[in-house]
Amino acid sequence: MQTNFTAEQLQDSHVAESEKILRKCVHCGFCTATCPTFALLGDELDSPRGRIYLIKDMLENDRPADEKIVKHIDRCLSCLSCMTTCPSGVNYMHLVDHARTHIEKTYRRPFSDRVLRGILAAVLPYPRRFRLALFGAFFGRPLAGAFKMIGGPLAKLGAMLELAPARAPGRGDHEGPGVFVPETPSRKGRVALLSGCAQPVLNPGINDATIRLLRRAGYEIVLPEGEVCCGALVHHMGKEEAALANARSNVDVWLAEADGAGLDAVLITASGCGTTIKDYGFMLKDDPAYAAKAARVSALAKDVTEFLTGVDLGEPSVRPDLTVAYHSACSMQHGQKITREPKDLLKATGFAVKDVPEGHLCCGSAGTYNILQPDIAKRLRDRKVANIEKTRPDVIATGNIGCMTQIGLGTDIPILHTAELLDWVYGGPMPESLAAVYAAGEAAE
Repeated sequence: MQTNFTAEQLQDSHVAESEKILRKCVHCGFCTATCPTFALLGDELDSPRGRIYLIKDMLENDRPADEKIVKHIDRCLSCLSCMTTCPSGVNYMHLVDHARTHIEKTYRRPFSDRVLRGILAAVLPYPRRFRLALFGAFFGRPLAGAFKMIGGPLAKLGAMLELAPARAPGRGDHEGPGVFVPETPSRKGRVALLSGCAQPVLNPGINDATIRLLRRAGYEIVLPEGEVCCGALVHHMGKEEAALANARSNVDVWLAEADGAGLDAVLITASGCGTTIKDYGFMLKDDPAYAAKAARVSALAKDVTEFLTGVDLGEPSVRPDLTVAYHSACSMQHGQKITREPKDLLKATGFAVKDVPEGHLCCGSAGTYNILQPDIAKRLRDRKVANIEKTRPDVIATGNIGCMTQIGLGTDIPILHTAELLDWVYGGPMPESLAAVYAAGEAAE
């Protein structure tokens, strides 16, 4: 794609990077074939190619974002399916991130949108605040349907209340900060585990299962003091400074561990967080105090399933006679290019693993997308659930808490994190939701 930025504009490193990305685009349109919003809406401006044109026009003319571009950029899920499809290597992720930052700096949203986005940024990245918010949402949840019927700004409030669990889980058994020693006589390694912000509130069992599994395999796990949200939630809302502040805090915390007692990896159990942490090196490349340090952290970051493929987990203590539909989160398959490892780990234990039709399409979760764009998110969720149910699984496995919450609203099939299933078959407790599956199977016999 030909660009016409001035030399003065290209002095800005963000503009210079976006210009390089734009030049790689050859207008081929392959991206439109795999874009969820284009598949649903059929509007060229709701495809990656269309959004690229809008971003190019906005940045080249150095003008504030307007209502039109905000509408179509806001509809982008950042699922990154287009990057998997693109034959030219267009880094759409970095381009749309730049566009969102530009929008945040130059566009004044309607009051209701500013309030909602402010609440999300002030609550979701902070586990204590989020836990308190869920307590309040419990009482507001019966009104969710009414708010969605009224429409307008209340529809987004209704979507937010609908996502709140009917019963908030208690605290996990392995909440940090702390160090958890291996159960084996000798230590095989030492890893940091991202506690996360929303995940330990919505499902503390994921980190509990991961820690049990790793301890039995001989690993020491540290949940460091001072760790904060990875920054993904605010990053995708265009709040660049808040995201970079979180990234710097985590870089300091994890490198203190790496340079102290040592770390083999920084493990992540939410793939949305993993995509962002693996991008810390790029996000902080212009910060002379953090560029090299952030690159080190990005190199240490691994999804838990990515790490477990190189770990001797021993022999399974359970041979499950279950069919698993594996839902590959967008941030896993498109963001991190991890596609085989989770399925191989599940197959090795005896699960019958089924791929989901249209597996490349997003479920509609996408961080805060299912709150900010509830109508499109619901259509994507219903399409995803219908495809999952075609495989007739006993259980759904995935690696991202957002997907678990989103898909769980549309089906009664139990949905579990891959680590929870692996923990069970390698000696951990049976997940509560699986007990019902086994009870139903025994009753049928």
